[in-house]
Amino acid sequence: MNRKARVIALYLPQFHPIPENDMWWGKGFTEWTNVGKAKPLFKGHYQPRVPADLGYYDLRMPEVREAQAEMAREAGIEGFCYWHYWFGGGKQLLERPFNEVLASGKPDFPFALAWGNHSWRTNTWTSGGKKQDAMMVEQKYLGEDDYRKHFEYVLPAFKDKRYITVDGKPLFLIFDPVAVPRDFVPLWRKWAIEAGLPGIHFVGNIQNCNNRPLKDANGNDYTKGYFTTNEAGKYYDYVTKELGYDAAASMGTWRAEICTKNRYWFALQRQLVYRLNMKVSNIYDYRKVMRHYYVPEDARENVYPSLLPQWDRSPRSGINGIYHNSRPEYFKETIKEALELIKNKQDEHKILFLKSWNEWAEGNYVEPDLRFGHGYLDAIRDCIKVE
Repeated sequence: MNRKARVIALYLPQFHPIPENDMWWGKGFTEWTNVGKAKPLFKGHYQPRVPADLGYYDLRMPEVREAQAEMAREAGIEGFCYWHYWFGGGKQLLERPFNEVLASGKPDFPFALAWGNHSWRTNTWTSGGKKQDAMMVEQKYLGEDDYRKHFEYVLPAFKDKRYITVDGKPLFLIFDPVAVPRDFVPLWRKWAIEAGLPGIHFVGNIQNCNNRPLKDANGNDYTKGYFTTNEAGKYYDYVTKELGYDAAASMGTWRAEICTKNRYWFALQRQLVYRLNMKVSNIYDYRKVMRHYYVPEDARENVYPSLLPQWDRSPRSGINGIYHNSRPEYFKETIKEALELIKNKQDEHKILFLKSWNEWAEGNYVEPDLRFGHGYLDAIRDCIKVE
């Protein structure tokens, strides 16, 4: 299939039991636990979300992974970008599905890795009342020896014939590039070349506005450090020029929410949620908020915009974080806007990160459900397929 874009779908492996989740949340906890018990919070609120074709699947089953790949292939999606967790000292979580994909050679479908380099806290999966916030697993950066162990772990994936490359180099996405120590990227590039690879195509995920000061190598403020809605270029430059990544993966949710309401309300809401662990009503109409999602800087050659089909974190976080009234036809509008932004780029760089393939507890998925069936997958296929 010829495509107008390289759509790479972020893929969550949180759909099988692990001992840690059994200990924290009870025996058998997976992403489905909160998805299944979600309830509508206001009139017209689409909850609960019920999967269709694959049901409440378990990612330990290779048949499920094959079926997912076939659906993605039919929609014109280039490959999956599996979230990968390395907390330091060899500590990982949810690694089994990808390890089995790598070891088995199946499905024969392109893939890449995204390092979810953030701590796991209890407030991620608590949706009732005031959030109880405690550390479950802390993200640590333990220095060169640990960076080397991490690199050696992912090297077989980088060398797999299915691994997605950009300019011939394996793509590696980092969730929080600002948090990574500055010697990490150059060391990995050096080791990749020593291992016979042409390098690594590092992509740093970043919002197109920010709420924290971003420091240069000398500790000076690189940006103003508070929410602004017209300086996306500075944040992209920070990732690519200051931190040395090859590209920035752009997210526009914060900017879109600020523009839909206002900056002062948004800043207050973030303080209440993240500093005081409060639940704050945070509801937007999907079409209205997506009008502000992209910025002109997303057309830069080294910026990869994202596709957001739906967004509803209420199964995880209650009333905080809902884009209601999303429909496949509205998602098509989003895709078409993104395609306009990337149309003049080199084919190799016409990348759109689909956020996401299967984040069901964030209402952020394109897998079939009982309401829309294959509607979101069809929207992707209809927009990016070239006859």
